[in-house]
Amino acid sequence: MTASLFAACLWAVVANLLAMLPAKDDHWRRAWGLIACGLPILGWVVWENGPSVGLIVLFAGMSVLRWPVRYLLRWRRARCQCGV
Repeated sequence: MTASLFAACLWAVVANLLAMLPAKDDHWRRAWGLIACGLPILGWVVWENGPSVGLIVLFAGMSVLRWPVRYLLRWRRARCQCGV
C-alpha cells in the first residue's frame, strides 16, 4: 500500500469518527475541513496510483460527504435551468 492510499484510508477513518460526534451546525464546518484536506490527498492518490484508483477514492469520499455533493448538484442543476 502506498503512502497516499494510507493517507486516504486515514482520512476516511477520521471522517467517520467526526461524523459520530454531535455538532450544532449539522457538521458543515467539519465537511469543509474534510474537503480541504481530502482534495490534496486525492491528487496525491491520482499522482501515485493512476486515475482509476483515483476515481475509486473519489467515489469513496463522495459517499462519506454525500450531503455537500447533493447540495452542489442541486445548485448546479438550478443554475443551468435558469437560462432555459
